[in-house]
Amino acid sequence: MARYTGPSCKLCRREGEKLFLKGDRCYTDKCAFDRRPYPPGQHGQRRSKATEYGIRLREKQKVRRIYGVLERQFRKYFASADAGKGVTGEALLALLERRLDSVCYRLGFAATRSDGRQLVRHKHVLVNGKTVSVPSFLVRPNDTITIREKSRQKGRIVTALEGVERRGVPEWLSLDKGAFTGKVVSQPVREAITLPIKEQLIVEFYSR
Repeated sequence: MARYTGPSCKLCRREGEKLFLKGDRCYTDKCAFDRRPYPPGQHGQRRSKATEYGIRLREKQKVRRIYGVLERQFRKYFASADAGKGVTGEALLALLERRLDSVCYRLGFAATRSDGRQLVRHKHVLVNGKTVSVPSFLVRPNDTITIREKSRQKGRIVTALEGVERRGVPEWLSLDKGAFTGKVVSQPVREAITLPIKEQLIVEFYSR
């Protein structure tokens, strides 16, 4: 499956803000965005005026990069959100939050969404007692997400869980840290998604 394999820090620099794609490193002085807060490339430091189209494009690209989703799949999420009930932008974010790789990150089993995707791919995660190896699997209320017992001593998982207090667990999820188990309490609502996202710009981008 196609995926981005380049430097994560370049994505933050391109979008002009921290996307926290490298976990705890983003909070240290090693963060590339803090050292070079301008777009990558030869002409990165040149000032350029953003167009209305460019503003909407960058917002869409930012959300894609936060969740690690390629364009074709992102369009499908938008089409699904647009076809359903409720506010399209909020429905889009709810779908992205319900991805299993994102839920693993939100519960603290992974330090980043990329790590969450790897956990799922390598079959370390159970949903309702069954192994699920598809990162885009959408969880539902009352689903139980558990780390496989043989995987609970892995250093990356233990370290990620140690930092869960700093990040916090959203209200629509509950975590039993000792049992390496989380539960989906309800559907994610916009107020619980604290990312600096202007979803209306994405709706306007695809509606142009």
